[in-house]
Amino acid sequence: MHRRHLLKNSTALAALGMGAALPAVGTAATLPTALGASAPGHQAGDIIKPRRLEPGMTLGLIAPASPPDEKEKIRFAGDVIRSLGYTVKEGANLYAKTQYLAGTDQQRADDVNAMFADPDVDAIFCVTGGYGTTRILPLLDYDTIAANPKALIGYSDITGILNAIYARTGLVGFHGPVAMRNFGDYALAEFQKVLVNPSAPVALAAPPPFETSPGQVERYNRITHIAGGSGEGRLVGGNLTLMASMTGSPYFPSTEGNILFLEDIDEAPYRIDRMLTELWLAGHLDNLAGVVLGRFTEADANGNTFTLEEVFEDRFGNADYPVVSNLMIGHMRDISTIPVGARARLDGDAGTLTLLETAVL
Repeated sequence: MHRRHLLKNSTALAALGMGAALPAVGTAATLPTALGASAPGHQAGDIIKPRRLEPGMTLGLIAPASPPDEKEKIRFAGDVIRSLGYTVKEGANLYAKTQYLAGTDQQRADDVNAMFADPDVDAIFCVTGGYGTTRILPLLDYDTIAANPKALIGYSDITGILNAIYARTGLVGFHGPVAMRNFGDYALAEFQKVLVNPSAPVALAAPPPFETSPGQVERYNRITHIAGGSGEGRLVGGNLTLMASMTGSPYFPSTEGNILFLEDIDEAPYRIDRMLTELWLAGHLDNLAGVVLGRFTEADANGNTFTLEEVFEDRFGNADYPVVSNLMIGHMRDISTIPVGARARLDGDAGTLTLLETAVL
């Protein structure tokens, strides 16, 4: 279920008295001295790289946002990880559920903290996204996370954790597949070249090859060039809704001199416009090295509205840094794995994103 539909249905149930009361945010929102909340951010330019994935490693499986609607989907996610050649260790609260959250804030934070602290866990996979990661950010133990660097993998709502951890510790995280979906050939190849068999420089999120012939050219996987030039910087970003929701918080990463990548699903053009404007008003679209706009899937453009192309051109058409759209980043089967915190180069004329350093050791 998409995040917007999930929240709408949960609100309706509560209004009808059919659901439990909204769980209190508790210390996650009200106690500035919550575990890890006072930990200083890392120094600019300092990053921590996790280990690359190797066959036989143990991967932790957690649900830090929404729960799958069926427990069998969690077991399916474990089987997906095993099919990649790894063993699985489930989070203690993996099957917990509190309405539209995968357990209480504390339970979900506990699973994140425990997986980083566990010496038997080599990397961490998220079951799915949904909603909820921003609620637990003040409850994460950033000192323990920094002292035990591991690859954390997921996308959508997982954007919140990936960027918060990078902002507070410098640890590179991975905006990539969630475990509750089968890997297509493209997604597997992108995952492996970043996390399993890393090399640099290497292209990221390039459209899959299309064999042209007379009267037959690529229709859907086309790169749109919005602003030209080239720029180099560290990759930050992910889901636009999550990035906008963290604006003004201590968990938002620095965008200055960096490449910001964004994607979303089920958001009308005016809502995408609103969130981009929020980032612009906060100064996060100034002094960038570039902007990568991935896929904004299922964007309802019916009625009297700007198109997505018009929204992007209005916001970025006069940018003094490169801006391209429609790279393979987002809510889709053919998803690229983008390392948050790793250095990359964006060429707005060629429409290419190149990873300049390996993101793992």
